[in-house]
Amino acid sequence: MHDDRTAVDTAIVCDAVGVEVDGAVLLQDVDLRLSAARTAVIGANGSGKSTFVRLLNGLRSSTSGTVRVQGLDPKRDAARLRRRVGFVFTNPEAQILMPTPAEDVALSLRELPAAQRSARVAEILERYGLADRAEVPASALSGGQRQLLAIASVLATEPQLVVADEPTTLLDLRNARLIGELLLGLDVPVVLVTHDLDLAARCDEAVLFEDGRVRAVGAPDDVIAEYRRSCA
Repeated sequence: MHDDRTAVDTAIVCDAVGVEVDGAVLLQDVDLRLSAARTAVIGANGSGKSTFVRLLNGLRSSTSGTVRVQGLDPKRDAARLRRRVGFVFTNPEAQILMPTPAEDVALSLRELPAAQRSARVAEILERYGLADRAEVPASALSGGQRQLLAIASVLATEPQLVVADEPTTLLDLRNARLIGELLLGLDVPVVLVTHDLDLAARCDEAVLFEDGRVRAVGAPDDVIAEYRRSCA
C-alpha cells in the first residue's frame, strides 16, 4: 500500500528549528528529514512532541530555523498548508463543532453544493460506522465514536497528510486499537504522536524527543529501544 508514495510527497524538513514562548524553550536545534509513509513521534510528556507536530500545519510557529512541509512554509503558506494537512487532536471535543455527526461532517464539506454534500456526508458516515448515529447529539456518542467522528470530519477534506496528536490516549483498549488501525491504514502519509509503543513499532520510522531536542530518529525498533534506555 505504501510503496507508491515518494519522498517528495511526504517530506517534512526542519533545519535548526526552535520554539520559544514567554522565555520558555519548547524546541531547540531540531534538524529532521522525514519522508516515510508512517512516522511515529514518541517521548515523555513535555518533551516537545506536540509542539513539533503543531508546526506542521501552522498551529504553532517556529521562532528560529526553517520548516517545510511538502515544500510549503507553514508561516508563509499557512492557508494552503491547512488545506493539505489534517490535524487530529487528543480530545475530539476540540474538533467537534456541530450538534450532530451529520452536521459536523457537512461543515467540513461546506464548499460542496448542497445536493452533493448530503450524499457525501452519508457516504462518509457509513464508511466510518456512524451512519446510524448521524442525527443523534454528538454529546451522546461514546468516546470512541466521538474520536471516529473527529477523524471522519478531518478525512472528509481529503488531506494529503494527516497529523494525529495522541489520538488514542483518552480511549479504552478496544477503541484505541480501532483508531490505531484506522490511522495506520490510511492511503495518505501519517505523523502519529503516541505513548503506545506497540503502535509506534508498526510505523515506518520514529522520532524520539527529549527536553525539546531530537534524541533519536530512524527505524522504530531502534528508536523505541533508545527511549527505553533513556527511561531506565
